[in-house]
Formats: sequence, structure tokens, C-alpha cells
Amino acid sequence: MLTSGAAMDRRVAVPRRHGLVALAIAAVLIATVLLWRYWPHGTVVSRADVEIATVKPGAFRDVVVGRATAQPLQSVLLDATEDGRVEQVLVRDGARVEAGQLLVVLSSTQRAQELMARSSEAAQQLANLATFRAALAQAQAVQRREVTQAEFELERVRRLHQRNRELANQGFLSPSALEDSADKLAMAQRLFTQLQTDGREELRTREQSVQAMQRAVTDLDQRLTAMRAASEGLAVRAPVAGRLTGLTLQVGESVRSGTRIGRLDSLGRFKLELRLDEFHLGRVREGLAAALAYDGREHALHVTRIDPQVKDGRFAVELAFDADAPALQVGQGLDVRLTLGDPTRALLLPDSGFYADTGGAWAFVLDAEGRHAERRPLQLGRRADGVIEVLGGLQPGEQVVVSPYRAFAGASALDLH
Repeated sequence: MLTSGAAMDRRVAVPRRHGLVALAIAAVLIATVLLWRYWPHGTVVSRADVEIATVKPGAFRDVVVGRATAQPLQSVLLDATEDGRVEQVLVRDGARVEAGQLLVVLSSTQRAQELMARSSEAAQQLANLATFRAALAQAQAVQRREVTQAEFELERVRRLHQRNRELANQGFLSPSALEDSADKLAMAQRLFTQLQTDGREELRTREQSVQAMQRAVTDLDQRLTAMRAASEGLAVRAPVAGRLTGLTLQVGESVRSGTRIGRLDSLGRFKLELRLDEFHLGRVREGLAAALAYDGREHALHVTRIDPQVKDGRFAVELAFDADAPALQVGQGLDVRLTLGDPTRALLLPDSGFYADTGGAWAFVLDAEGRHAERRPLQLGRRADGVIEVLGGLQPGEQVVVSPYRAFAGASALDLH
């Protein structure tokens, strides 16, 4: 049997063991909570490898800054108008030329032969026309003589008949003789009228032949003039003054009609070609103001043309200077500020690499302690001047991972250390 003292010690030991177990359980629970709280449960990312920005209120300046390229204000393309062989190249690529200056000389054996044949044909037609005109003049002269002679004969017969009538009235001429005289006068009148009619018809016919020949000569002369102009096209001249670019022809090279010979760029007059993100396509319009800071001066520009064709996520905008353009070089890169609207108050977030990976639909937002970032949907608006307009999903003062997400785009949360 156990003594009373031993039994008492046993009753005291049981509660002590229960208390130790409870303490152990509590310690495990606390450790579990701490481990859950501080042990990483998202994708682990080094803070040094990401860019973090704070959402701040501010003035949203609706300005886009882009890289523009200087282009000549006007360009004239030079194309070959005839097939030919390069005989001379009189200028070098990049040279300044004056209007009318001879640039390239071509030759064409076929064109020369055709020109000789057309010239010979034109000379023959001119000779034929001269012959027709000479025949017309001769016919006119013959007709004038015949008409004059017939008119003289008619007048002579008329006077004779008048005398015969007077003699018949006096009884010195018989009625039959008077009648015979009247018949001769009528015949002379008919012959004179017939001669005039026939002469007019003959001259009309000859004149029509001359006119037809004249039209043929005129048409042939026009074709010959056009062919000579085409032959002159073998001598390529500068239509305007400018700088010649793209000239690569070599002596002896064959050139087909329509071949690009070169391009003439205007001197000292420039425009800018600005390429923008397709996000701004619906907001850009002709007439918008832009500015270029160059050589210590601010130069005003405006949008003159928009090319809506998107290539590699960007579209082109053409800008013209409001005043004289500065001294630039074709192809020179310049930073231009394009104003899309008036400044407004808004929540702002830097326009960084995350936007390209998410399209602005979501971002990793840090907690209050800045060590854990959860994926959160966002509503973002306009982008301009290096910032993005925040419409929803963020509060002022919150921090957002704004660097590119390509390395952890599939993560739902980030743990920063």
C-alpha cells in the first residue's frame, strides 16, 4: 500500500505535467504564427532588383515626349522616263544642285533611230503639203483666168445682143437674127455660171485635201515634238534646287523606264517625324502644338499629318515648324514635347516597365511594412510625360512595383528581402 505522503506527491505531479503540455502547445502556436507571418509565402524577390514607386497626387500634364527625326520639308523623286544606258554622271550623291542643272546623261540607240525615222516622215509630209498647196494655188490661178475670160466673153455677147436689138427695132435686123443673138447671150451666161460652179467645187476639194494634209503634218509634228521631249528626257536635269541623295548610277549601267535615279531634298527647310506609342493614336489630331528645345531656343511646331498605320506598336506623326526651322541635319534625332491637352489634377504613377507587361490591368502593391506585395487589379488612364493617370485600385501613398514583370509575371504575390 502507498503511504499517504506518496499519494499526495502523485496528485501534485499530475497538474504540473498538464501545465507544461499547455505551455508547450502555446509555444508551438506562437511559433507557427510567427513563422507564417515572417516566413516568405510569395515569390521571393530582392528589393535591389525591382523599382518601387509611391502613388502621389499631382498635376497631370498631358504631354508626350518622343524622339523625332529631322526630314526635309519637301522631296522630289527623280525617275527615269526612258530606257537607256548611262553615258555620264555629272554630280555626286549628296551634292547641292540648282534647278535645271544636268545630272545624268543617258543614251538610247532605239530612241535615236525612231527619232530619225519620224523626222524623215515629217519632212516627207511637209514636202507633200507643199506640193498640195502649190497645186491649189495653180488651180486658183487657172480658175481666175478662165473666169475672167468667160466673163469677158459674156460681156462681149451682151453688148452685141444689145446692138442687134437696137438694129431690129429700127428694122435693120431680122427677128431671126435677133433671136440667134439672144440664144448666144443665154449660152454665154450658162457657160459663165457653170465655170464658176465647177471652179468652186474643184477648189473646195483641193482645199479639203490641203487641210487634211495639214492635220496629218500637225499630228506628226506633235508626235515628233513628244519624241524629241522624250529624247531630251535622256538628259536628266534637276527640276528644283536641293540636295541630291540616293544617286547610285554608274557609267555603262542600263536603266529601265521608271527606275529611281535619286531624290532632291529641300535645303534649309525641315519637318520632324515623331513616332508615338499606339496608345496615343486616338488622341492625336492635326493642329496640336509641340515644342523642340534646340540650340538654346524653344521652337514651336504643330501636327500637320498623322499616319495611322501601326508598326511595332508605334505610329508616325509629322510636325511642321511654326517659324523658320533651325539648322538641322537630315536624320538627326531630337526630343520633342507634344501637348495633347490642358493640365489636370490626378493620382500619378511613374510610367515604367510594368505597364508593357500588364497593359495597366494590374500591378504588385506593397503592404504597409513594405516587405510583401500582392497582385491587385488597377484602372489606369492616360499616359504622358513619364507618368500614368490612376483612375482606381490605388490610394495616395501606396507603393507599387513598377519595374518590368517578365521575371515573375505568373506570381500572385512577391516577398521582398
